[in-house]
Amino acid sequence: MLGEAAVLFQIAGIGIIVAMIHTILKQMGKEDIAHFATVVGFIIVMIIVIEEIADLFNQIKSVFLFQG
Repeated sequence: MLGEAAVLFQIAGIGIIVAMIHTILKQMGKEDIAHFATVVGFIIVMIIVIEEIADLFNQIKSVFLFQG
């Protein structure tokens, strides 16, 4: 899917953006929305990680089962 470094930079970028949004919302006094934004960011990162793990398993499966 994406290169190895690109995935790391994508996850790091999402983390920085979520941290900024959380800080801004918390300073505005909207802590509930800030926590919700953090959870949404976590879910997005988990989806990316799960997709990468699925690709890894497919590659491993194709190596050991000799499927192209």
